[in-house]
Amino acid sequence: MAVELARIAVDLARRAGALVADGRARAGGDRAGLGVRVKSTPTDVVTVMDRVCEDFLVDELRRLRPQDAVVGEEGGTRADGAAPAGPGQVRWLVDPIDGTVNYIYGVPQYAVSVAAERGGTVVAGAVHNPASGETFWAWLDGGAYLSGGHGGEGQRLRVTSCSDLGQALVGTGFGYSAAVRAEQARAVAELLPLVRDIRRLGSAALDLCFLAAGRLDAYYEARLYPWDYAAGALIAAEAGAWLAGLHGQPAGDDFVAAAAPGVAEAFFALLESLHPVGGSGR
Repeated sequence: MAVELARIAVDLARRAGALVADGRARAGGDRAGLGVRVKSTPTDVVTVMDRVCEDFLVDELRRLRPQDAVVGEEGGTRADGAAPAGPGQVRWLVDPIDGTVNYIYGVPQYAVSVAAERGGTVVAGAVHNPASGETFWAWLDGGAYLSGGHGGEGQRLRVTSCSDLGQALVGTGFGYSAAVRAEQARAVAELLPLVRDIRRLGSAALDLCFLAAGRLDAYYEARLYPWDYAAGALIAAEAGAWLAGLHGQPAGDDFVAAAAPGVAEAFFALLESLHPVGGSGR
């Protein structure tokens, strides 16, 4: 069943990505044409295409899987989608544009993310970057794969063999609150001298996929929502990454850390010492 859910996730992510790309092309360089509005803070933004894309995903899932629950970033829920899925029930977690600021500015690092969760466990997911044409996908115990773009068709993904934390390329992201960002910047300043370098690419979903594809050695971010990381975390795990939260907790909304096995223990221990979460809001 999981592989079939993965196929649905791939198809929907690609088709939704075509809508997103078309909206960007029609707007051209005119950001006003994207219908940008703010959400929680002036730096937390949403576009018309976020909502159009989410409506498409919810409607298609209603057609294809009418028995399933759905929860989306912009409020597109169905069948009590905000509640955790019960035993045997499938709940879809959809992010119509992860990396909206990049999308607005024309930075080619944004994605549609679609994940299927069953009984509280993510069992399938796909992340599609409309700008590059790449699609990352996985299903539980089935491996992680990349197609399109420059990755070929059906390339099996594996994390890097990096074993020296000092040589690890680390991805991260920041919250929208100024106070939270200040604390997160402090942690980054302490982390930077201890690793190869830091990358802030602007999409949690793609950061996790890049870890899976060997383009990063480690990644961490605080204050995420399930739709931000559900598909990407599965893809990273199926490519061999270790995932964790802080203080012995599993990766989750409060904190997601992921790394290649060769540096994972050292990386997680370092993050514990840096207290990188910051503040109490996303």
